[in-house]
Amino acid sequence: MKTLTTLLGTIAPATAFAAANAPGGNDGIFIWIFLGFFAVIVVGQLIPAVMLLTGLLRGALAGREAKNEVR
Repeated sequence: MKTLTTLLGTIAPATAFAAANAPGGNDGIFIWIFLGFFAVIVVGQLIPAVMLLTGLLRGALAGREAKNEVR
């Protein structure tokens, strides 16, 4: 456990200096293509999630109505 703490203590500060001299503002076309592809994946995952959530809500509300009619 002590070696893990020592290792993390030496690596964590080193990563802070990794991008200190990185140039900014040179976003190429490939970065925008990658971000667009990522956005398509996120939206593609949100559509089934919303459909599932609405189905669950409809099922929960319909179950309550059916129980009220039986009584």
